[in-house]
Amino acid sequence: MAKEIPFTKMHGAGNDYIYVDTSLYPIENPEEAAILWSAQHTGIGSDGLVLIEPSECADFAMRIFNADGSEAMMCGNASRCIGKYLYEHGLTVKTEISLETRSGIKWLKLQTKNNEVTAVTVDMGEPSEIADVDLGGGYPTGAIHVSMGNPHIVLFVEDIAQVNLEDIGPKLENHPLFPQRINVEFAQILPDNQIRMRVWERGSGITQACGTGACATAVAAAVSHRAGRKTDIVMDGGTLTIEWNEQNGHVYMTGPATNVFEGVIHLK
Repeated sequence: MAKEIPFTKMHGAGNDYIYVDTSLYPIENPEEAAILWSAQHTGIGSDGLVLIEPSECADFAMRIFNADGSEAMMCGNASRCIGKYLYEHGLTVKTEISLETRSGIKWLKLQTKNNEVTAVTVDMGEPSEIADVDLGGGYPTGAIHVSMGNPHIVLFVEDIAQVNLEDIGPKLENHPLFPQRINVEFAQILPDNQIRMRVWERGSGITQACGTGACATAVAAAVSHRAGRKTDIVMDGGTLTIEWNEQNGHVYMTGPATNVFEGVIHLK
């Protein structure tokens, strides 16, 4: 008999994932499922698969698998979508939710109206491993490394439209300096306290947005005196507001979460 697994496809600023409540519908091989279901032409089409799970140390837990089947430490956009999922599916009445991830517990603060979640702020914790990086080998100079629970390098450019991300993204992701691979952001400073950013995500390639990447970009801009501690990061799929709090050192990310559609996967 075929097994049916209900899912919800959601996106945060265009960063789209497939969400499954594994407390009701466990998935035996999420790595394989992420590859098959994320395929654009033969699957559902997404940047990866997100599992919503019970937790012994938080309200809920999250595991995220990229489109290539690799498991990610954290995803800011997926965290916001989980907050919306939990509240609108009646799994919690809380508007402040603790979420266990592979990079620690994150806190979600939901903004609601008429029983719908309109925006979510995620306490992403403190950035770490902030350092200038010399990529060498003819690569762009001035790269800044930032960890937001997962690793990023941020490169600031004068004109982001001139960056061939499809070509340089995979090369930098697999640069010898980063044996575990790395997420890559190119950023351009704009007027009115905005930063334009494009991202090559480790394990997924070019995506419409990256929450941790937006946070890393904001931190890199602040430490290099290109921007203040609060800025809007404008990505292909939408805009996130990032604030690096001076008092506690935490980075706060605020943005939307959107339901795309629901469906059922039939397994043999």
